[in-house]
Amino acid sequence: MSSPSGKPRISVFSLRNIFGKALNRGPHVEFEDIICEVDSAELIAPELDPSSRRASFATRLAYHAPVLLNPGIARIPARQEYDVLFAICGFPQDLIMFDAIEDLRGACRISVCLLDELWIKEIAKHRHFLKILAKFDIVMPFQINTVKPLSEEIGKACVHLPLAIDAIRFCPYPDPPERVIDIYSMGRRSKVTHQKLLEMARDSGLLYLHDTISGSQAIDLEEHRAQMANLAKRSRYFLVNPGKFDEPQETGRQVEFGYRYFEGAASGAIMLGERPDNELFPRLFDWPDAMVHVPHTASDIDRVIRELDRDVERQDRIRRTGMAQTLMRHDWVYRWERILEATGLQPMPGLSARKTRLKRLAETVTGPGTARERELNRGSIIMAR
Repeated sequence: MSSPSGKPRISVFSLRNIFGKALNRGPHVEFEDIICEVDSAELIAPELDPSSRRASFATRLAYHAPVLLNPGIARIPARQEYDVLFAICGFPQDLIMFDAIEDLRGACRISVCLLDELWIKEIAKHRHFLKILAKFDIVMPFQINTVKPLSEEIGKACVHLPLAIDAIRFCPYPDPPERVIDIYSMGRRSKVTHQKLLEMARDSGLLYLHDTISGSQAIDLEEHRAQMANLAKRSRYFLVNPGKFDEPQETGRQVEFGYRYFEGAASGAIMLGERPDNELFPRLFDWPDAMVHVPHTASDIDRVIRELDRDVERQDRIRRTGMAQTLMRHDWVYRWERILEATGLQPMPGLSARKTRLKRLAETVTGPGTARERELNRGSIIMAR
């Protein structure tokens, strides 16, 4: 999509070619791609010299001294002037990658940096990396509790931006597949819940899909996200828990939640797990039965599933409401709209076109449906009555 001048007005600086196989970068790439879909944007995605050891050395040095070295990215000259420079930072140590865009930043009227993960107790540890954030005009952390202390650290008011996903990719409609997976769990999991579900799989024959290997690298990140969405759309239940709930020593007991809640709701799976106890969750997931609370220490998830299996109407309501709410509120396009408001830019037609597509899909989801659709959403009844 082109601006009226025929030149891109947004410069999207992407780390996809540097961290392109890291599973937690998938939503970042989705957001960048949607920006390029709905706006006049140029994607700039440099690579590190694979033979260079500068990146690891620069990172180690920056933890201990106020010396920020270029990790091995060639300087990026600006080919034109832009209205906005946009960048997503996964972790504070990623910030050393942004020194390579000094010239690019100077060619942009406003620079915006999103910061995905930074726990309050880690701010002091990352203080040298965080100096780079002060160079951006607008800093937007995804973690709500981090906003105030990070603002104090960098001497600049930060603005919270909620997470989101590509809601169209995760939505099962307009042709919902059968929900052949009884329970889908990925990533971190409760040991108590996992053992109970293994027992259920053994004794009742349910299909419990969970990770059996440990790793954070995808062979192909795009294929991984597509596969994950396809599995979620075929799942009856979807396990969720707050971020790093099993590592309180790392989080300092700070309660935040990640993409899983958005992915579960968007796919129409019924979310089972721990409801995040913070101020943000009830604002973003404010509809009845947005999820079914099952503490990660609880051993009665079998009882919860039996009760839900008996109430087909409730299941259908949970699925449809979650999908519709995500389509209308939690697609990345709505977050981009907020960023445009913060930068003073007007949306381009592509943004309105995507919102219209989301609205029409939501209307399809909330329609009366057919008996066949209700049966597909219901899935198999796996527990004895």
